[in-house]
Amino acid sequence: MALAIGIILGCCALGAGICMGIGAIGPGIGEGSAVAKACEAIGRQPESKGSVTSTMIMGCAIAETTGIYSLVVAILLIFVAPNIFVNILKSAM
Repeated sequence: MALAIGIILGCCALGAGICMGIGAIGPGIGEGSAVAKACEAIGRQPESKGSVTSTMIMGCAIAETTGIYSLVVAILLIFVAPNIFVNILKSAM
């Protein structure tokens, strides 16, 4: 019983780590690329700074939602899922 609970806790922690590892790379690369291209666009046409900046901020906010979703999933895997799985294990025995 103790071994099974340990495996459940370990797998939940591993899943949360993988979730945050993969979920944080995408928004970081996407937002960095968006800011780089926005800086290039502003450098080429400084008069379009307002529209480029507002579009960039909207795109970065949308890209950041995937990071927030992965954070929520990781928090659920750490704090909620182990209790659910341990209760299922206890009711099966």
